[in-house]
Amino acid sequence: MPLPPKAIKSLADLKTLQHTLAEQREREAAAAAARAAAEKKRLAEQDLFARAIGATQPLRRKAAVPLAPEPPAPIPVQHQLDEERVLRESLSDEFDVTTLLDADDAMSFRRPGIHTDVTRKLRAGEWSIQRQIDLHGMRSDEAREALGAFIRDAYKQGLRCVRVVHGKGLGSPGRQPVLKAKVQRWLIQKSETLAFVQAKPAAGGAGALLVLLAPARR
Repeated sequence: MPLPPKAIKSLADLKTLQHTLAEQREREAAAAAARAAAEKKRLAEQDLFARAIGATQPLRRKAAVPLAPEPPAPIPVQHQLDEERVLRESLSDEFDVTTLLDADDAMSFRRPGIHTDVTRKLRAGEWSIQRQIDLHGMRSDEAREALGAFIRDAYKQGLRCVRVVHGKGLGSPGRQPVLKAKVQRWLIQKSETLAFVQAKPAAGGAGALLVLLAPARR
């Protein structure tokens, strides 16, 4: 299946990052070579001075403790890995979810292998809501980044049931819930998401989703 346009852009960004890291390593290698050349020149000048003044008698002095050379600056490997992971996890607005959503009134979702009892219990409120995020009023890009970070953090903390408020779209042009369909696409693309259903009226109704997350890996 061809990659969606947004994903292709993300892969290109990853290649750009890798190219930048390669350039950084080349600059560090060049700097090391320059230091080696300067040291070689200094030793040559020292040898020339010694030959010019002839034999000398070194002064008596206490034994000095040799100092280890200053180690090179560490490469921020974890930071680079985090940036690459974020690029890989970029969420697409073009992702087609029509074949993945259950054809019920609330357009719920359950990942293949998840029994229908899971969404039934989720809809019935048998899972306690442990945390929520309110995306209502955010721009699309802002909401996408906020939701991705929220799901990652909730998963890492071992949370299982969260609520995502996307709003009912009453203030949007045409009074259509702009974020609702996008939030569904984004959640389905997150591997941490096992299932979601529309919230009950008391928990936000058509303006919110209850999301069941996979157990965190230990």
